[in-house]
Amino acid sequence: MPRSNRPKRPVVARSKWTAPAEIDLERARAGIPQHESAPDGEWAVRRITERNASKTYTCPGCNRSILPGTAHLVVWREDSFFGHEAALADRRHWHVRCWQTRSFRY
Repeated sequence: MPRSNRPKRPVVARSKWTAPAEIDLERARAGIPQHESAPDGEWAVRRITERNASKTYTCPGCNRSILPGTAHLVVWREDSFFGHEAALADRRHWHVRCWQTRSFRY
């Protein structure tokens, strides 16, 4: 049987596998927008939890402030005439109740 002229490589110790940190499912789901269809167009709606709400915004439905620590929605058009980037730049933060009860008057 022929011999190999290559020297054997030293065995490198492999690190032990560590379990990943526990995943926060609420936070993971918050990043996925839901799609809603309404008489005024197609909308992408993302929920912001109390933990993730860190700034003050003005709700376009009631013109009141959404304070830090208040769960709310981030909404943008899916069918924007100017494209997806323009729709994302024009997104608005709404109170949950204001978004659910908005009127479709034109």
